Amino acid sequence: MNAILKLIHDWTLPLAIASGTILYMIFAFIPQLDEAANFFGPFFNDFLPFFMFLILFVTFCKVDFRQLGIKPWIVLTVVFQTIFSMALVSLILFFHISGRGLVLMEALLTCTVCPVASAAAVVTRKLGGKLEEMTALTFVSNFATSILIPICFPLIDSAIDISFIDSFLKILYEVCLVLLLPMVFAYVVKHYTPKLHHKIVSINDLSYYLWGMSLMIVSGTTVKNIFNAHAEVSFLLAIALMSLIICVGQFAVGRFIGHFFNRSLEAGQGLGQKNTAFAIWTANAYLTPLSTLGPGCYILWQNIINSLEIWIYRKKGKEQAA
Repeated sequence: MNAILKLIHDWTLPLAIASGTILYMIFAFIPQLDEAANFFGPFFNDFLPFFMFLILFVTFCKVDFRQLGIKPWIVLTVVFQTIFSMALVSLILFFHISGRGLVLMEALLTCTVCPVASAAAVVTRKLGGKLEEMTALTFVSNFATSILIPICFPLIDSAIDISFIDSFLKILYEVCLVLLLPMVFAYVVKHYTPKLHHKIVSINDLSYYLWGMSLMIVSGTTVKNIFNAHAEVSFLLAIALMSLIICVGQFAVGRFIGHFFNRSLEAGQGLGQKNTAFAIWTANAYLTPLSTLGPGCYILWQNIINSLEIWIYRKKGKEQAA
């Protein structure tokens, strides 16, 4: 039993991705399970935000709220988030890209314009990074995204009718539900119910395992989108390859920015690890549905990188509890 538990702990992310993929394929290819699939599909989609709430609540319980503040590396990370997004928009407009090329560019844009993943703080903590600074980055990055989306999306598709104020407030509302509410709850629990707070923070890697469970759901959804995509295999491979390049590039640029401030780890995760669930939602709401495959593939690439980082730190004996 101890060996099984150690295996699950050491390979949580790959096991979550594999489990989500296998579970989807079981429900997709066994007709007798169609009724169960129709029931669990919407259930898991509705349950995912609750998972994200729990992940952040547990993570924020470990935050020292007195140390929250916007650092120079945070500003630069968000600046490069903006530069990457506007560069892709400029390429689309300059070369008048349309058709399949536009879908590909939209898929990549969703991978750059979306904010840092809420779970980035979990990975950063496991690798010994500054949790408070990652929390501050999460808020600034989400605020930047709420401004970028209503600017970028109408520029690349004139048919998109997005009111800046309406879109800004809608996205800001989503951000408050996902980020602000768990932080308020964590602050109340930490300062007014110390016994409950002690029990929560005493459970090692609780937020990490919760993240693994949410990743299983997201992975299954991604595989579903790929199987249901009406596109050539070569085009799907092009989206997968370009999203890999974007993913590695953002991690690398983030680490390069961070090394000037002794925050390579934090900036790398901040620019590279993206809220792909949010990206899929915005792509599905405002862009071509096929463009959701960009952030769908990005989920796989960023979690392979996360798994390698955690494995390396574990080998060095530097891994910490999340």
